[in-house]
Amino acid sequence: MNLALQDEARAEQARVGHDIRRTHPTTVQVKRTGVTLSPDRARVLVRPFNSFTEQRATNVCARVMALPEKEVELLLEQVLADFSGRHQQIRSVLKTRFEQVRHYLLTDQPLSEQRKLLLGAYFTHEYALEAAALFNPSIAPHPDQSGLPPGALRFVLSLRATGEGHISSITFRTGIVDANNQVTINPPTPFLLAPQQIPSVTYEKTLFERKLYEVALAGTFTRQVLAELKPFFTLDELKAKLNAALRQVRMRDPESETIGKGILLLAESNYEVQFSPESRLSERVIFPASPSQRNGIEDARFVLFQNEDGSRVYYATYTAYDGKLILPQFLETTDFLQFKFITLNGSAVQNKGMALFPRKINGLYAMLSRQDNENIFLMYSDNIHFWYSPQLILKPTFPWEFVQLGNCGSPIETEAGWLVLSHGVGPMRKYCIGAFLLDRDDPTKVLGRLREPLLKPMDNEREGYVPNVVYSCGALLHKRELILPYAMSDYATNFATIALDDILAAME
Repeated sequence: MNLALQDEARAEQARVGHDIRRTHPTTVQVKRTGVTLSPDRARVLVRPFNSFTEQRATNVCARVMALPEKEVELLLEQVLADFSGRHQQIRSVLKTRFEQVRHYLLTDQPLSEQRKLLLGAYFTHEYALEAAALFNPSIAPHPDQSGLPPGALRFVLSLRATGEGHISSITFRTGIVDANNQVTINPPTPFLLAPQQIPSVTYEKTLFERKLYEVALAGTFTRQVLAELKPFFTLDELKAKLNAALRQVRMRDPESETIGKGILLLAESNYEVQFSPESRLSERVIFPASPSQRNGIEDARFVLFQNEDGSRVYYATYTAYDGKLILPQFLETTDFLQFKFITLNGSAVQNKGMALFPRKINGLYAMLSRQDNENIFLMYSDNIHFWYSPQLILKPTFPWEFVQLGNCGSPIETEAGWLVLSHGVGPMRKYCIGAFLLDRDDPTKVLGRLREPLLKPMDNEREGYVPNVVYSCGALLHKRELILPYAMSDYATNFATIALDDILAAME
């Protein structure tokens, strides 16, 4: 090494050493509220029991069909006695399930209502939604703020619930932050409800075609299918045109079968669901429904987005997991009753932890992401479905984040800039929550960051499914106080409150 380089290295070492020996910055006081949400194994959801081959399903139906009517009545009476108190409208659920499996019957003979319900029961089971964990919360203002005392805010809390097979879904709670920033959670009902998929959802052909291009499914066969479709089409119309095109080309173009499956997979990953308006928010469960979500809907980051025309909509980024691949995807809702699932496309759509800014910046959507399992990136888009060209804005700098740096939810706008909560991974895979500040007009500019974490796992927060972790998917600001729900070791959820002014004063 030449003398010039040696001098430069010594100067850098001196600078780093000076930084490490600096006096501690302004202390940030974190108030843990003691409001804890623990997983409840008694909260069970009725799900289709699909662990059957076609032959086994046929055999089960034949056995039930062979039962005398009196025994059918007694068996059904026992089923209803065991499960009616655990689920609303259990008869309707079993009848619907029967209709889904009746094709396994070997005969079209008329059946009694009791036999139909009993057949449905043999193909239904309970799923303990929270049997393993209730964690990784995000929080947003509730769409209904009526009837509150002065200075209070009603909120929606989304949570990742994990049960048998480590399958994750989204569940909800509601609560209130009062004028003194005291947090109260409304007790959930004992019932759980899955939504109905909306069968008449339509797809916009130009947008669908662009998505197909992004996933390398554009080509002669795809163009042939799309040419037969109207500018807006339904899933059934797509299936009909797809099957007709396959019949024409399957023998001379073997690859068309694979392409056709890809087209259908994309369509089935973009869908809508609707909950009953009579249901309470704590009863609603978004369970994996598309092939890309087969093994879980993970870490939803909800944000209340302000459109340029003044209207507002809730978006949530989440991770879809099919057992092998993880894909960042999107949810959209205005009322938490109807949800639209949207696939995200573009070269920057990868890895976990995408977080949308709550409004456009300079006419463009903005998103934080983690492209490389290590650093934080920023990207812009003129179309919320497509994302390209991420720009690196923050690298791990302090020892508690040397392994990995990521966001803990959507940026929060303050007069000083965009406040972003971060998570850092340090020695022994210990997760802590920190924060940094971005310029409001140009978020590529980092205005400050915390040298020390805001939140570290305390001794009573270290034990869980994944030990030594505190983690959040989003916080909100109320009367200059940060309301921070956070997961404890991937098991349960707690709340903390932190003064915004303390956080900003501690920024370097």
